[in-house]
Amino acid sequence: MIRVRFAPSPTGYLHIGGVRTALFNWILAKKEGGVFILRIEDTDPERSRPEFEEDIIRGLRTLGFQWDEFYRQSDRKAIYREYLQKLFDAGRAYPCFCSKEELELEQQAMISQGIPPKYNGHCRGLTRKETEERIGKGEKYVLRLRIPENEKISFRDLIRGQVEFDANLIGDFVIAKNFEEPLYNFTVVVDDFLMKITHVVRGEDHISNTPRQILVFRAIAEEPPLFAHLPLILNPDRSKMSKRYGDVSLRSYLKDGYLPEAILNFLALLGWHPSDSREIFSIDEIKDEFDLKKIQKGGAVFNIEKLNWLNRQYMARMPDEEFIARAQTFLPDDWQLSSAIAAAVRDRINKLSEIKEQVSFFFVLPDYPVELLYWKGQVEGVGDNLHLIADALMKMGEGDFSAAELEKNIVKIIPPGKTGNFLWPLRVALSGLRASPGPYEIMASLGKKEALERINTALEKL
Repeated sequence: MIRVRFAPSPTGYLHIGGVRTALFNWILAKKEGGVFILRIEDTDPERSRPEFEEDIIRGLRTLGFQWDEFYRQSDRKAIYREYLQKLFDAGRAYPCFCSKEELELEQQAMISQGIPPKYNGHCRGLTRKETEERIGKGEKYVLRLRIPENEKISFRDLIRGQVEFDANLIGDFVIAKNFEEPLYNFTVVVDDFLMKITHVVRGEDHISNTPRQILVFRAIAEEPPLFAHLPLILNPDRSKMSKRYGDVSLRSYLKDGYLPEAILNFLALLGWHPSDSREIFSIDEIKDEFDLKKIQKGGAVFNIEKLNWLNRQYMARMPDEEFIARAQTFLPDDWQLSSAIAAAVRDRINKLSEIKEQVSFFFVLPDYPVELLYWKGQVEGVGDNLHLIADALMKMGEGDFSAAELEKNIVKIIPPGKTGNFLWPLRVALSGLRASPGPYEIMASLGKKEALERINTALEKL
């Protein structure tokens, strides 16, 4: 059975790239009838925060993810200590007492000679008695993994194919600050082994960790899982996605009014290609189509215009009641969105956060300059035209105030070639804006009484 994990560190808000990793893992598990594990990797006490863990969990739930098992690394310290002790007892790990200053000087010397910097093994030959005595005296130390000489590392990445590393270039690396403070490349291996992870699907930026983790697997005499490294998400200039191009957290996109289903659809297409040219997929359709073999090796550019387009598509397909309910959360409590108002602005927004600006004039008429009422600067006849429209509206019943009926009645009074002279000042009078929905949609939303009051306000300005 396939067992996969999403293992974020709660050192910041859930990154949009992390969401894609979670999505691909979750989809893979569901497609194969496997297990999806959420593992919070919070062993860095200085940077991990409860609020970031809460954000991760809340964000994943908002997107509809459900996990079969949940773990928190800070609850598993005794397990890591047990495995560190096993490696120490077996001679596979040893304490290193070299100071940071000594190590830096050593690395600088290697670099100056054109040699790849690595630990020179100064403490590798210390006996157990010597190390225990020095630890007992309170000397500071780290634990290093003892790497066998001439060790070769080769694995088949499910996306990138065969990958090889020379372990001699890595050297004996640090796996823990001490027996109580294990580091990432050690804890992740212990967890992946004990949780029976079969596939590690993660970002390409983790590929440099893979040889070290394979070495730890070998040290505990266990086989590593299969690896699949996803292409990076890139900025428009093809640099690694960062805050240079705006906030990269999931919460910012949700707060900005992007729909969860549009976000998932968009992220699925960053590096993965379906078998046909479709671009709009439900989560079930993505699951049916998904295959690791269809993931590209090259980076995927984050195109905000594509996300805007997808979000518009999902808003357009949404039932009226659902759109209004979601949009209402972006408006003041005393601005109640009606079906007519929603219909007037729905195709004018990319995301729900834009709806407040689009509908504000329905609730508060802006104080616009009288000159805005003039069609192409023509002053004459504006007042007369608005009076004619007001008279036509007075003859209509409140129940006839649909956009279609309003258009039918007002078109009758507009002379040929004078559409702009009538509809421009009417639309400005109703909205107070240079750009807005059409006058018939606005009047249908405002109702007869409010529409006439706004026309009278324009006449007073004139």
